[in-house]
Amino acid sequence: MTDRPADDAGVSDGAVPDGLERSLRNAVGQKTADRLRRAFGYERVGDLVMHVPRRYVTRGELTDLSELQVGDHVTVVAEVRGIDTRETGKRDRRGRPLKVTTVDISDGTDTLQLTFFNSPWITTELHPGVTGMFSGTVSVFRDRRQLTHPEYETFAEEGADPTAWAAEVIPIYPATATLPSKDIRALIRQVLSDLGPIADPVPDDVRREHRLLPLRAALDRLHAPDSEESGRIAMHTLRWHEAFLLETYLLATRAWMQSLPSTPRHAGALLARLDASLPYELTPDQRAVGDEVQADLSSRTSMHRLVQGEVGSGKTLVAIRAMLAVAESGGQTALLAPTEVLASQHLRSIVATLGPDLAAELHPVLLTGQMPAAEQRRALLAIAAGQSRIVVGTHALLSDRVQFVDLGLVVIDEQHRFGVEQRETLRQKGVAPHTLVLTATPIPRTIAMTAFGDLDVSTIRTLPPGRTPIQTHVVGPEAPPAVGQRVWHRVAEEVAKGRQAFVVCPAIAPGDVERGMPEAEDAEGAVPAALADVETWTRLLRTHPGLQTTRVESLTGAMSADEKDAVMRAVVAGEVGVLVATTVIEVGVDVPNATTMVVNDADRFGVSQLHQLRGRVGRGAHPGLCLLRTDAEEGTLARERVDAVAATLDGFALAEIDLEHRREGDVLGTTQSGGRSSLRLLRVTRDRAVIEAARDAALGVLAADPRLERHAALRLAVHRRLDPDARAALTSA
Repeated sequence: MTDRPADDAGVSDGAVPDGLERSLRNAVGQKTADRLRRAFGYERVGDLVMHVPRRYVTRGELTDLSELQVGDHVTVVAEVRGIDTRETGKRDRRGRPLKVTTVDISDGTDTLQLTFFNSPWITTELHPGVTGMFSGTVSVFRDRRQLTHPEYETFAEEGADPTAWAAEVIPIYPATATLPSKDIRALIRQVLSDLGPIADPVPDDVRREHRLLPLRAALDRLHAPDSEESGRIAMHTLRWHEAFLLETYLLATRAWMQSLPSTPRHAGALLARLDASLPYELTPDQRAVGDEVQADLSSRTSMHRLVQGEVGSGKTLVAIRAMLAVAESGGQTALLAPTEVLASQHLRSIVATLGPDLAAELHPVLLTGQMPAAEQRRALLAIAAGQSRIVVGTHALLSDRVQFVDLGLVVIDEQHRFGVEQRETLRQKGVAPHTLVLTATPIPRTIAMTAFGDLDVSTIRTLPPGRTPIQTHVVGPEAPPAVGQRVWHRVAEEVAKGRQAFVVCPAIAPGDVERGMPEAEDAEGAVPAALADVETWTRLLRTHPGLQTTRVESLTGAMSADEKDAVMRAVVAGEVGVLVATTVIEVGVDVPNATTMVVNDADRFGVSQLHQLRGRVGRGAHPGLCLLRTDAEEGTLARERVDAVAATLDGFALAEIDLEHRREGDVLGTTQSGGRSSLRLLRVTRDRAVIEAARDAALGVLAADPRLERHAALRLAVHRRLDPDARAALTSA
């Protein structure tokens, strides 16, 4: 194997060693490398050879043409049935008569038309009886589906064994108009032929135990299988390979973080004073999770724990109790929240929970990017002087201007809203501070293993006593008009009793969808005429006969920080009867007097998102009611999601349903940065057994060889994924 060029250092996804690191421009030339980068973002040979086929076709089998959809870029295998060339009566740019050649291809039951302009040689290559592979974008002309100027490859070979020819398996790749499947196949075969032997990060004993192919053999079989079954076996090996590297990386990172020396933080008088002042008893889950957190804090190594819990289960109280243990020794806590609304809500909740004496002593402060400059300066001074031992903020906490005296605890609320790099930026403001991550989105076990495998996980399942279950009903298109009108009468009745209501919409204004919401589309792919929006519904509810004397306000992510804070303060104070909002109220908003929620176009939200929204009501002494309005018809996938939320209050069960209905990237949230790549071959809904087996194997390898000194190839692959500081620790003696 030749030496690696200097500019080939590093690996794009950390999962490909040796010659797979080679730059594509050195392997296939600059022009082709540029095409691959523009089409797929690929930079290395390893990226290209991990471009897996989406399916295989056998030359003797034809493609089902009836399944093709207009607008899809497809590769089909079919037989030429007819060909015709005629003049169109028009002329090209050179003044020559414009001729069109049409080729009819068929799978035996359906047909597709190929169209070529001024291409007379086509008739010498395509004629009735020829079978080939055709790639292009499906369009419609005169009510016929067609491919215009498709890429094609005929299967006729002189002297070929007809039986062997018909049985040959051809991989079909995800492709683009500029890089058709046949070109990708040729490029992959080219780089594989030049690749040579490569080291396999999966240890031999692990590979034998799980009946996996060597990495090189798996790549060869994936791209040139002798049967479709052979290709599937290769794919299984590569999925297992990805899972094993990911889990080894996460577990190695976790071991490193747990080894970091940290200042022990012991609970004392501050926590005792808080517990004595609480007007309620901690739930068994709160106490058990709190004990786990306190044990971590009092140890000499850094805590890295995720606390997940149902909406309203009391995660914030667990975090506050941890803050007091840190404050006991003069340490400071930074709570990072994803939005200003949520940060402000957290500060109010912390101050209320602490009570006036503890709050005055610990001086909690808020820091956001939208605060007036004078308020920011005061907050920064209180933080830098150590006067404020509890700091709540948004991304503004990551600024270089923020300096702590003794940052002992970092609390991250809704981790999926932040990247790993952001979490680490805040941690670097202290000396190995403890880290506590909170999430109100219950996490399926497989997601926890793949997204949060470097954290210890604690779960709060029980709700505080006295909570009345929230009633949830679906108001669909099948409901009589009177039922739809009753929704708003019910809101007015609750407000008349002195209670408050939330109305949630997916859009801010007509045609202006809230950022982060998916594109409007129904089950058949049709775009609806309009989505419910905050602006329109605020106006409508202000004119509703039953709400004439009620203050109706709106809240969206497009408002300024001051505007949002003013509205939320009015809501918390009970001055606003109805709040019309987007998903900015999804997490953290705690208004005990709110009893009713109406979600417009509920099918536009995810299952877990609806569960989070529903959790904003029924948090006080009065029962909660959630009404899910939707135009989705019964029996559609969109309606099934809404009905699932109405059927149960179990957020963990709904998280599993959400995972089945959506891509795991949606469940995980935004792509995380800082070294952890997204899943490439694995799908957590399909590959749970693979992920669990790979994690067990990784645990075994690391238990016997914590620094991977006896596993050089695995060590190299893991190091490329590790944080630089963790990498240094792993290499140290």
